[in-house]
Amino acid sequence: MGWMQDETGLDKCAANYVPLTPLSHLRRAAEVFPARTAVVYGDHRVNYGEYYERCTRLASALVGLGVKAGDVVATLIPNLPAQAEAHFGVPACGAVLNTINTRLDAGTVAYIFDHGGAKVLLVDSEFMDLAETAAALMDGTPPKIIEVVDADSRHKPSGRHPQYEDFLKTGNVEFAWHMPQDEWESLALNYTSGTTGRPKGVVYHHRGAYLMTMGTVISWRMVLHPVFMQIVPLFHCNGWNHTWMMPLIGGTLVCCRDVTAGAIYNAIADEGVTHFGGAPIVLNMVVNASDKERRSFDHQVEVFTAGAPPAPATLSKIEKLGFNVTQVYGLTETYGHVTECLWRSEDWESLDQSARAAIKARQGVAMPMMDHITVTDSKIRQIPRDGTTQGEIMIRGNSVMKGYLKNPDATAEAFVGGYFHSGDLAVQHEDGYIQIADRAKDIIISGGENISSVEVEGVLMEHPDVNLAAVVAKPDEKWGEVPCAFVELKPGAEGDEVALIAFVRQTLAGFKAPKRVIFQELPKTSTGKIQKFELRTIAGHLR
Repeated sequence: MGWMQDETGLDKCAANYVPLTPLSHLRRAAEVFPARTAVVYGDHRVNYGEYYERCTRLASALVGLGVKAGDVVATLIPNLPAQAEAHFGVPACGAVLNTINTRLDAGTVAYIFDHGGAKVLLVDSEFMDLAETAAALMDGTPPKIIEVVDADSRHKPSGRHPQYEDFLKTGNVEFAWHMPQDEWESLALNYTSGTTGRPKGVVYHHRGAYLMTMGTVISWRMVLHPVFMQIVPLFHCNGWNHTWMMPLIGGTLVCCRDVTAGAIYNAIADEGVTHFGGAPIVLNMVVNASDKERRSFDHQVEVFTAGAPPAPATLSKIEKLGFNVTQVYGLTETYGHVTECLWRSEDWESLDQSARAAIKARQGVAMPMMDHITVTDSKIRQIPRDGTTQGEIMIRGNSVMKGYLKNPDATAEAFVGGYFHSGDLAVQHEDGYIQIADRAKDIIISGGENISSVEVEGVLMEHPDVNLAAVVAKPDEKWGEVPCAFVELKPGAEGDEVALIAFVRQTLAGFKAPKRVIFQELPKTSTGKIQKFELRTIAGHLR
């Protein structure tokens, strides 16, 4: 057995070392599950054999357009089959996939085109004006444009560029996929939201995405052939990597262009959707659906939620409708979710509904593909696990980005001490479960006291008239700053500022209660996150 300890003379070879890549999942699925339904979108239904062929044609067609290994291919596409195909077809020709947020302004898109160096752009007809305006604003050479035409969309093709389906026909179905020689090779480029400056380009590697797909299957307790509805935009952490994961287990990907309560219920009832992920706003949408939108179904639907801590009140309501929600946590820099509130039935199953929901709102423990995730103080020392002391969530593991594109200073700062610094404040419970207290920038410091906006929002969400709530700091001459609540009411409800403040004071200390309540529709990102920076601007002008 000595050779096991002394590896001198033993080398990697094709038989014992193959770089990890999510591309391998679809190549295998085409052989193992060729006739199983792979992608569904309205009348568009393809099996794994056809899915693989379409992705292969895309890779070949991109090469024919001059794309070389290491080049960037960008997309401006909703959750359509073409966007899913790009996740395999673009890296299959050795290129790097850059899925761009379709709700960005033209100036920001132009910056991303320039900074990432996109050679080709696949764009849905709805966003053609955005793409062309951004291209005109660029400093560098604009990308070549291929137009994706969605027959179910209200938007007609521009007629100014080659169409996607015709473009696929130029590709060779026998094209040999370009598989990575090193799993550290770049797979995807994702840009942060850029709410405090220019967005940063987050670079993913093949290894991280591969292991993300493996870890998610375990954490989500998946078996073969799930039916997954793609609600999370594929431009957001590549849809949490779920599109790369589906071929691994022969699952069906149900694409969703416009996320509505009706679309979700219809997909569950008609397509048999078993899993989906989404921000807490999606949970609210499901809970508050009208009778007309709701459909009956006879199976439990598993849901991953992330993006903001869900209100315990929402979690309690949605479980009664047939959904089992698992809170997960992550960032663009971590490929999506890297912690999970792993349910410990032996300890928590006997708790009442309210207590169970409060525990499910925790961000939990590291998922299987991660090495270590914990909460530390500013000197990267473990904080007490007392559920009270606050620190920063620190992350280490394979599903952490390579770094920020062309930004070595920001990369070095993010990785100080051998961990990725999340910027999120949290407490850690005795059992190791992490619970976000707030984003560092969202903590309200009133008269020297720290107030968690998440805590106040959770209480507001318990009020029967409240659909969504966001709490930010409002300048105050006496206290420095005080909580200011922005509330989106349920249909038919009337706002009563005094009554709502009194409601919060029944649960929280008086200094934590909002001093102002503004009733309005809350600004949201395309992934359902409330845009607090806009609310801070409004609050800054209140007196």
